[in-house]
Amino acid sequence: MSSRVVITGIGALTCVGHGRQGLWQGILREKSGISFITRFDASHYDAKCAGEINDFNPADHFPPHKLKRIDRFAQFALALSQQAIDDAGLKLTPENPRTDVGVSFGTALGGITTAETTHEKFVREGGKAIPAALALQVFGGSAHSNISIAYGARGYSTTNSNSCASGTVAVGEAFRIIREGRANVMITGAAEAPLAALTFGAFDTIKSMSKETKDPSRAVRPFDMTRSGFVMAEGGGSLIMESLEHAQARSAHIYAEVLGYTLNNDAFHMSSSLPEGESAIEAMRFALDEAKLRPDQIDYINAHASSTPMNDGTEAKAVSKFFGKNTPAISGTKAYYGHPLGASGAIEAAICCLAIENSHIPPTLNCHEPCEEITPGFDLVRLKGRSQPLKYVLSNSFGFGGINASVVFGKVA
Repeated sequence: MSSRVVITGIGALTCVGHGRQGLWQGILREKSGISFITRFDASHYDAKCAGEINDFNPADHFPPHKLKRIDRFAQFALALSQQAIDDAGLKLTPENPRTDVGVSFGTALGGITTAETTHEKFVREGGKAIPAALALQVFGGSAHSNISIAYGARGYSTTNSNSCASGTVAVGEAFRIIREGRANVMITGAAEAPLAALTFGAFDTIKSMSKETKDPSRAVRPFDMTRSGFVMAEGGGSLIMESLEHAQARSAHIYAEVLGYTLNNDAFHMSSSLPEGESAIEAMRFALDEAKLRPDQIDYINAHASSTPMNDGTEAKAVSKFFGKNTPAISGTKAYYGHPLGASGAIEAAICCLAIENSHIPPTLNCHEPCEEITPGFDLVRLKGRSQPLKYVLSNSFGFGGINASVVFGKVA
């Protein structure tokens, strides 16, 4: 018999707020946290904006010897996990390891910042510049490995790297592990710290990022006719997921239930989606089938909505085709915090849970003139949020390589 899977803890690090409360208060302020990039000189790039987190001090979280061994993305992963564990009221320590506790995390680029800055020093100074911990810092698996060590999580443990869908995949895989009875508790989420000159330049070169140069708060414009690309960001989100029986046994507060999840691939192109969104439609269909829901039962969709000209249009067409002439309420929240690549789906999973908890749909900021794919009956929540009871919510994440992931959340009565 499959276990029901619920969410009992939330953590977040974004440029609009930290922790469960900070993230939700940032959403309610309905203001973008995007700014001009300060991390490095971007004068020779077309893109000028980023979702920087400048109020996170690693020294507040880790001793000096630890800081030397973990990249910024893994620092985020550990801090996020602690937030979610505290929010869930769990006591997890390495002194009392548990084989029924696992970790499922995601990141697109892992320790890319450390790799990039170390290479610059290596070019100047040669082999003596290579730190002893480099191999441990750069690999993506340092996320789940460090979390497992910190909390004595000896169960199923993995970090996936499924581009911009990594966070949603991490949540979905954690759901499967608990549902199959292989864990009682999963620490899940995703973290990204990609704001370094070469990495930024790689996306600038392929013209995928916003060209906004006047007002950073307007740089991300999901579904807007004038959108010009995504804004790279850092940060992440984390969830504590438990079997319903485990959560009830300790009288835990439950934010939402995970009901269905699917991952597939366009098998079409590394950076372009199928033009009509066929695989995105199938991802939504399979996730709803697993949740045993009809399309007309979904109350809200948190869209991937990266603000790129092609992908927003394709997603809008896919949603319209699948849900029909009258869609559920839908919004894209990346205008708040940018696009932290693999971490975006985890942040959006947290937002979906908080939307259910608070009966409130976040708006699509900066969407003043909806694109032509937004047809009559497409219920796009724009500019201002909407108070509305939410029973079933769908979150979509679509990434490079044709990766599509969808997850369904539900309210627990």
